[in-house]
Amino acid sequence: DVQLQASGGGLVQAGGSLRLSCAASGFNFDDYSICWFRQAPGKEREGLSCISSKTGRTYYKEYAKGRFTISYDNAKNMAYLQMNNLKPEDTAVYYCNRGLPYYPWGPGTQVTVSS
Repeated sequence: DVQLQASGGGLVQAGGSLRLSCAASGFNFDDYSICWFRQAPGKEREGLSCISSKTGRTYYKEYAKGRFTISYDNAKNMAYLQMNNLKPEDTAVYYCNRGLPYYPWGPGTQVTVSS
């Protein structure tokens, strides 16, 4: 079975940092792009960053550029999202998944940024 477990969320003040981790089992990162998504209260889930495990090429939503850094470790089948200079509008549940087609979603990890 494929499992995607995001962790590392928490409560942080505006301007703070968090590093999210994504542990994947049941498939190899080598074959896919890995993405981070988030869902804020009352909003739809959206993709904010992806990385190709084949090329290392990255993609970021505009609001993530310069603040967030996506990375992965193929040997560990782990992906990461370093988030700096967090803002209250970054408050959301964060998820990881491969690029389309998505695997079943894991529970995500809550990130709360206080002003």
